[in-house]
Amino acid sequence: MFMPRRLLLGSALAVPFIRTARAQQTFEFVAGSLGGGWYTMGAGIAALVKDEAGVQIRVVPGGGLANPTRINNGQSQMGWGIDAFTAAAVRGEEPYRAKHDKIRTLGTGYSPTEHNFLRATEKPLEDMRAILTQRGLRIGCPQRSSTDEMTLQRILKFFGTSPEKIRAEGGTYLNGSYNDVAAAFGDGQVDYCYFALAKPAAILTELGQGRRAARLVAFPEDLRKHLIDAYAYNQGIIPAATYPALQSADVPVTTMDSVVVVHQDVPEEVAYKMTKVLIGAKGQRLTQIHASMAAYDPAVAWKYEGAPLHPGAAKAYREAGVMPG
Repeated sequence: MFMPRRLLLGSALAVPFIRTARAQQTFEFVAGSLGGGWYTMGAGIAALVKDEAGVQIRVVPGGGLANPTRINNGQSQMGWGIDAFTAAAVRGEEPYRAKHDKIRTLGTGYSPTEHNFLRATEKPLEDMRAILTQRGLRIGCPQRSSTDEMTLQRILKFFGTSPEKIRAEGGTYLNGSYNDVAAAFGDGQVDYCYFALAKPAAILTELGQGRRAARLVAFPEDLRKHLIDAYAYNQGIIPAATYPALQSADVPVTTMDSVVVVHQDVPEEVAYKMTKVLIGAKGQRLTQIHASMAAYDPAVAWKYEGAPLHPGAAKAYREAGVMPG
């Protein structure tokens, strides 16, 4: 059968692309630090999607602050993001320098995350402002690419201090993985820890059972309001029974939520399959991965406005009857 030369050329050009797309069998999912809830949840989702949809996903460590940029640049095809930071990335607002126009989402609400400030019980100060502005403060938090550390810097700024000031006054401002910071606390290298982790966080449970007594510190009301007004965080509480060794009452804290971020070039079929599996796993199966995932509700997950919903995800939500056609 005769075909016009331009169609033959078009077909020839298309073949390498099709082969490349088919060869892309493993997608990289950038999560959080080793030892954190995000890494556990990412691994759980990867196993679930592989078993139920045949999509191969490799999970790698990351951080909520850097993940949107990593995905926008195509270094990873998908991963976790934080609602407020993902929206800032799309708009190109602080702490990002350019609009991230290649990221899409599979919705939000997968894991409401609490910010946790922990103090060694033998230290007398209990008020967060007094603790963070004292001379000789020794504090540990995750690495600079994390939303934990970025949020802590914002808190320090609100209280009129900074990592540089802490160090200049003879204090310690330690960055490391969750495990590194927990170990430094247990060994007495730091007296305070700052973590953004969904409850119940294994690291906090372990610290509560450790040899050094510790307590959670409440977030002052003016600080919580500031973080909401200036940066679109949320607020909540850690119920008294969450970490019995670390608290005796409800602890008011700042919170944020998790978004599954994907690059716009992730095939529609892949985004559809992933979202369909997550919708189907709502409830017990997601809760088995991590207790915080019990919060996922497909009826509201697609409503996140911080970044565009991937067409494949939209198809899955419509098919499930939770999103208008």
